[in-house]
Parts: sequence; structure tokens; C-alpha cells
Amino acid sequence: MKRLFALIFAFALFLLGTNFGKTASAENWRKSEMKIEIQVTNENGTTTKLFATLAENSSAKSFAEKLKDGAIAITLNDYGNFEKVGDLPFSLPKTDTQISTDAGDLILYLGNKITIYYDKNSWNLTRLGKLDALENGTMSKADLKNVLGKGDVKAVFSLAKN
Repeated sequence: MKRLFALIFAFALFLLGTNFGKTASAENWRKSEMKIEIQVTNENGTTTKLFATLAENSSAKSFAEKLKDGAIAITLNDYGNFEKVGDLPFSLPKTDTQISTDAGDLILYLGNKITIYYDKNSWNLTRLGKLDALENGTMSKADLKNVLGKGDVKAVFSLAKN
């Protein structure tokens, strides 16, 4: 009986540790040192430079590795009145978890689409990072919506220069 209890206790600790690990890695972008730059040009021709901190997960690390080969230009289309989404020229590993997004979140969707959120959503997604200006309060949700405009935007993703 003691052995059975010990086995069940060990298994519960294993599951608990696994769950904490997934949650921590999904939300651990604040501690990351991987920084990217996103140059956004909206339908009015206004170009804004944004900076983001990538998450500490295999998806974000793979994205950073791809950016080492050079900048990636993507057209982002408005979707659902809460995000701009565009096709990546490659696939990345997914680390999907049920998350709630907010303005400034960078999200990988289906392994081959990148999204910049300007409002809230909740879905099974992979967090790639967060725009620094929204995290530190120098940009509001309304400011981001202005930067992204109402139509399609061109976004150039690159590694940030130190």
C-alpha cells in the first residue's frame, strides 16, 4: 500500500512539474534576451519601428535562428478586427497552449503564420513574444491600432541590433 501511495505521489509530482514547465515557458518572454525589430508600413505609407522580446520557447528560438539569415518581409492582413496575420515563408515548431492574447502579442498560428495582436483573443496558440512598447507602457493599445492601420501592412522582421 505504501508503495502504491509513493508511486501515485511521484506521478502527481511529475504531472504537476510538467504543467508548471509548460506554463512557465509559454509566459517566460519577460526574461528572454532575444530581441527583434519589426518595421511596419501601414496603408497610409507611414513606417514605424517596433521592438519585441521573444519568448523562451523552441518556436521563438527557431524564429530567431531564421532571422539570422536576414530580414523577412511579410504582408499582414487584418483578421477579426483584433489581429494582423501573415504567412511565414517557412514553418516553425509549434508549442501551442491555451492562452489569452492582448495588444502587442506576437503569436505563431498553425506553425506557418505570424500574428501581431492589437486586441484580445483566447485560443490554442504559440506565443512568440511581446512588443516592448506595450509591455513597458510607452505605447497604448490605441497607439498600436493607429500604427497598424485599418488595411494590410508590410512588416519587416529582423534581429535587433545591439
